[in-house]
Amino acid sequence: DSSRNRPGDYPHFMLKEIMEQPQVLRKTFAESITSDQKIKLGAGGKEELAGYKRLLIIACGTAYHAGLVGKHFIEKTAGLPVAVELASEFRYIQPLVEPETLAIAISQSGETADTLAALRLAKGKGSRTLAITNAVASTISREADGVIYTLAGPEVAVASTKAYLAQLASLYLFGLQLAQARGTLRKGEVSGYLEELVSLPGKVERLLQRARELKEPAAVAARSSHAYFLGRSLDYAVALEGSLKLKETSYIHGEAYAAGEFRHGPIALIEEGIPVIALATQPSLVEKTLAVVEEVKSRGAWMMGISLEGMEEIAGLCDWFLALPETEPDFAPILAVVPLQLLAYYTACAKGTDVDRPRYLVKSVQDH
Repeated sequence: DSSRNRPGDYPHFMLKEIMEQPQVLRKTFAESITSDQKIKLGAGGKEELAGYKRLLIIACGTAYHAGLVGKHFIEKTAGLPVAVELASEFRYIQPLVEPETLAIAISQSGETADTLAALRLAKGKGSRTLAITNAVASTISREADGVIYTLAGPEVAVASTKAYLAQLASLYLFGLQLAQARGTLRKGEVSGYLEELVSLPGKVERLLQRARELKEPAAVAARSSHAYFLGRSLDYAVALEGSLKLKETSYIHGEAYAAGEFRHGPIALIEEGIPVIALATQPSLVEKTLAVVEEVKSRGAWMMGISLEGMEEIAGLCDWFLALPETEPDFAPILAVVPLQLLAYYTACAKGTDVDRPRYLVKSVQDH
């Protein structure tokens, strides 16, 4: 496929793939949600799904960050305990895995060595296994008991963007499928969630129409050697992904912290003008996040804020602020990560790094 060798009308594959995200979401929802609002995935039948007592998500890097979002949503909607483990560490502990545990391995390539080894370990201890992957006929998809294929299409840039959104979409759908099987949500609640999911591609498009606005905070980040990302709950999971994107593409030391933890030592790192990116998309947590933003701002940080429309309490404390389209707060990660992807992209462009092929990195880590 010649399209894999050039980014078309875009200067880089990373930007092309960021811009393809609405299409990826639309395809995912069109293929996975039936006309009578049933969810069809390769995760097993209703009786099988209802029989699990615990979920274990194993992944690396960006896929691990997606798993953290999935944990929050599945525990809330399906009422099952979910553990999320780094695959590279899971191999060296004594995991508590039993036949009523479903181990979910997430890997864009389906060939990530640590994730594959963790999947085999869980399977060897009697767990049922499920793969979430973008690669048909990959090793992980062949070895797992079930497979959910993400529909991101080929992703060329090393820094993952559209595959991450596809993983989030798949985890949200899987959470709702589990909830249907377990009877933990009423039909109207499931319908409400599905209707909001289907509206997300249009909201991502609205954000992408404003992509160039991210050049302003990117110019600030490009002049700094460090940047900090703060958030609580789901916002912390997204902050981790935003931090990783910045590190990968621009070689700037980006670090993500749970906002409440920032006071427990890391705030000592704040110096005049250092970029701090604060996420505040969860209504019940805005006030607490606001208190940390106030303190960080008073120490001289340059503040970038991201929140949802109608929840703009932190805007007045920010040097640069973006209001995301209004959505169900559980789905805010799909929107909140987009400006962080663009921030990383434009920062890398400002610094002149190799955006699509950052130094020392490979698309799929296939050795241990």
